[in-house]
Amino acid sequence: MIIKSVNLETVCGITSVLPDNELPEIAIAGKSNVGKSSLINGLMGRKSYARTSSKPGKTQTINYYNINDSFYLVDLPGYGYATANVEIKAQWGKLIEDYLHQSKKIKFVMLLIDSRHEPSENDIIMYNWICSHGYIPVIIATKADKLRVTERETRKKAIIECLKIENDNNVIFYSALSQEGREDIYDRIIITAGLEKEKNDSSGSQNNNTCSGNPEKTKTRWRKNGRPERKDSGSQQKVSRAVQSGKMSPGGKGRKKK
Repeated sequence: MIIKSVNLETVCGITSVLPDNELPEIAIAGKSNVGKSSLINGLMGRKSYARTSSKPGKTQTINYYNINDSFYLVDLPGYGYATANVEIKAQWGKLIEDYLHQSKKIKFVMLLIDSRHEPSENDIIMYNWICSHGYIPVIIATKADKLRVTERETRKKAIIECLKIENDNNVIFYSALSQEGREDIYDRIIITAGLEKEKNDSSGSQNNNTCSGNPEKTKTRWRKNGRPERKDSGSQQKVSRAVQSGKMSPGGKGRKKK
């Protein structure tokens, strides 16, 4: 995929009305300092467009990055390290829930997890919460460059077993240092968002990012509107209460639009 233009187009806080976008949206969730900003910068081909913060939990917004006027990368507030009180944490949880429930253009959700560790309790809650809203998260196992080759399969197996993932193609290792995994993520974006033009543009460039993976196998897991067949597990209300009660605390990294 050739990145021709990027723009932080919309920033939504607790009191904001979420935009009714026409373009496909790819949501990115994960706990604070798991590497969300680094992933976004890597996907956009920019070094520091999405700014990192030295204080986890500082940013309290949903950030919409317009890519090539073709789709949005939507950076959701991080969770897990916010020091705000329970009431504020509940508001952040409501902001994320409103987004997952109201947006009509979500094609898939990436959930970032540190590949060096097993998913935390908050990671498990967020995974189940996203599933309860009708989406099967694609797990981006970050900081892959810090793992030895012999550790990869062990870590992947631990993530799959912990989150009860049915399709192991939904786990992608990513390194912000080497950009390992970026091509697979591009491939998933092109397939699920219907961006065949982006794929054709890439194939005609000498500096293209060749998409890899198994498109047909991935495609069968999604309906045309971007949502998989929903399983009514009865967990949505339970997980939502856990987030909104403050037991899981959204409040991640990003930047405010001037």
